[in-house]
Amino acid sequence: MIAMILAAGRGERLRPLTDTTPKSLVEVRGKPLLECHLHALQTAGVETVVINLGWLGDKVFDRIGSGARYDLNVVYSNEGDNILETGGGIHRALPMLGDDPFLVVNADIYTDMPFSGINLGANDMAHLVLVPTPPNKEGGDFALADGRVRNSGTELLTFSGVSVYRPEFFADCEPGRFSVVPMLRAAADDDRISGSVYAGLWRDVGTPARLAELND
Repeated sequence: MIAMILAAGRGERLRPLTDTTPKSLVEVRGKPLLECHLHALQTAGVETVVINLGWLGDKVFDRIGSGARYDLNVVYSNEGDNILETGGGIHRALPMLGDDPFLVVNADIYTDMPFSGINLGANDMAHLVLVPTPPNKEGGDFALADGRVRNSGTELLTFSGVSVYRPEFFADCEPGRFSVVPMLRAAADDDRISGSVYAGLWRDVGTPARLAELND
């Protein structure tokens, strides 16, 4: 399986740290987030990783390079100053992602989640890994019922930022900047998304306070 790491964002909530450091290279427990993900993907059997670049993308490229020292083939989708958000970034990278389902990981999470064993049913367009909604978050994103992702339910879980998509999910999209969330909500209404819950270590490294807590 090919994987994509979403690493183009500005990291506004982590400023001033991200004024000079791309959020994907912010260190947790002595290691950049991006390198944590690369090691986990290699362990899961991934051979090729696509990383989208935006804010301070040259620093990401200089640090990661070809990916050889991680036993990976790393290629880049450079968005420059026109950061395309989640949906637009994935859509732009589709030619690099191949014809089979691919894994997507948000760069700004910290987790010990194994990235192997996430499978799609024959009629599913995506699979989302959900986590229990953390106390710092006002509400969850999706519900899960018998392995199916729903937009509402008795317990709303949080989207972990780890997912698998079929390329066909983006077939009708136009190039440009857009979020994947409205597409996920529409597909959930059509019962085209499976899901699972990961209850282990997972943190959204979105603010200086959360980063400090992890590094304490």
